[in-house]
Amino acid sequence: MHQPMYYFLSMLALTDVGLTLSTMPTTLAVLWFDHRLIAFNACLVQMFFLHSFSVVESSVLLAMSFDRFVAISNPLRYAAVLTNNVIIRIGLAIVARATVSLFPVPFLLKRLNFCRGKMLLSHSFCFHADVMKKACADITVNILYGLYVVLSTVGVDSLLIVLSYTLILHTVIGLASPKERIRALNTCVSHSLAVLVFYIPVIGVSMIHRFGRHLPQIVHALIAYVYLVVPPVLNPIIYSVKS
Repeated sequence: MHQPMYYFLSMLALTDVGLTLSTMPTTLAVLWFDHRLIAFNACLVQMFFLHSFSVVESSVLLAMSFDRFVAISNPLRYAAVLTNNVIIRIGLAIVARATVSLFPVPFLLKRLNFCRGKMLLSHSFCFHADVMKKACADITVNILYGLYVVLSTVGVDSLLIVLSYTLILHTVIGLASPKERIRALNTCVSHSLAVLVFYIPVIGVSMIHRFGRHLPQIVHALIAYVYLVVPPVLNPIIYSVKS
C-alpha cells in the first residue's frame, strides 16, 4: 500500500541531492577561498541545473499531493491507480517539463552583451534574476520569460497543491468519526511540511530580488542560503521523524 509513496519520496531525495551537487563547487569556493568569479558558460550551466531541479522538486511535491489525495479519497484502489508504469510516466513527464521550460533560458542570456567575461557571484550560486541584471543590454525578454517560467511551473503547482488539499479536506470532513479524520490527516503532515519548507524560501528569494534591492547584501545572501540549504536538509528529517 505504501509503495507508490516511497517512489515519490525517492524522487524527492534524488532531486535534493541534485540541487545540492549543482551548487556545491561554487559554494565551497565562496566559503573556503572567498573566490566569487565564475566563467560565464559555467554560470549558465549551473543556473540551468539549479532552476531545473527547483522545478522538478515543485513537480514532485505536486505529484505527492495527488498521491495523498488518491490514498485518502479512494484507498482501496490506491495501488491500482498509481502503478509502476504510471509512476514512471509521471517521473519522465516531470523531468521533461523542467528541461523544456528551462532550456531557452541560457540561450536568452547568451544573446546579451555582458560587461565582463567572468561573472562575479553575489550569492554562492548563479541565479537567473541576478545574472540577467549584470547584462549591458535590454533584458525585457528575459524578465518576461522568467516570469512565464515561474508562473507556469511553481505558480501552477502551488495552485494545484492547494486544490488537492481542498479536495482532501472535503473528503476527510465526510468521514464518520473524528478518529478517522485525524488518522487520514496525519498521513498528510509530512508532505504539507515539505511543501512549506520548499515554497517559503522560493517565495522569499523571488521577493528579495524584485522588491529588496535596497536591503544590505547580507540579507540577500542569507535568503539565498536558506533557499539552497533548508529544503535538502529538512526533507529527510521531516520524513525520517514521521517514519
